[in-house]
Amino acid sequence: MSQRTEPSDSLDDFPTPPWATRALFEHVLSENKQSFEKQICLEPACGVGHMAKVLSEYFRNVVSSDVHNYGFGSQADFLNTDHPKGCCDWLITNPPFRLAEEFVLQSLRIANEGVAILARTVFIESVGRYENLFRRNPPSIYAQFSERVPMVKGRLDKRATTATSYCWLIWNASHSTRSPNLVWIPPCRKLLERKSDYDPPSSTIQKILSSTDIVGERNAYTNDFRQTPVDGGRRRVTVDRASISLFPP
Repeated sequence: MSQRTEPSDSLDDFPTPPWATRALFEHVLSENKQSFEKQICLEPACGVGHMAKVLSEYFRNVVSSDVHNYGFGSQADFLNTDHPKGCCDWLITNPPFRLAEEFVLQSLRIANEGVAILARTVFIESVGRYENLFRRNPPSIYAQFSERVPMVKGRLDKRATTATSYCWLIWNASHSTRSPNLVWIPPCRKLLERKSDYDPPSSTIQKILSSTDIVGERNAYTNDFRQTPVDGGRRRVTVDRASISLFPP
């Protein structure tokens, strides 16, 4: 297990395990679930869509984007895009850590109902973030995971471990406060995790299937590439333990 450190120009692509997003709704915002069915949510750091797909289980509509083209949602630089006030009811995301403060400030300007970010617990530290964000805009809820939320760069990995602690920070427009409500998210991975959560994204599969020469390539999603010769000239590739034939038998 190791602590995360990323270079300053990194996209900080650490996909959120879907169960950790479900935990927000089942253990922190459970009283709001009926209202979400009528609302619009913006996910501006969607990656390949692991969080956005879960958000669509709760919201009427989810608008997804990312500064990089991951093959899911639209490509847009959230911090340099003019979003009108009220363009969404909620904004929920796992932002790049080094830009999380800016993401929150921008989000608070445009979301009607609330903002929720998944962040490392250490995000609540530092004099700079206190002065620039928390002193004037403290979150309504600080929800700490009681179990670890393993995240791996560029992919989901069911077997990953981590020494990093995570929390949800929620700013609810209807519950403004100077003292955040502390919530512990109980152990819930086993209850909220689904086998299909770890299926490769369709964009990754399509990229492989449409490739004319895959020899020596390394898959961007898994950072892991294996191919096995198959009778008849076909190739079989393994992506995150899912086997795909490039040509039909």
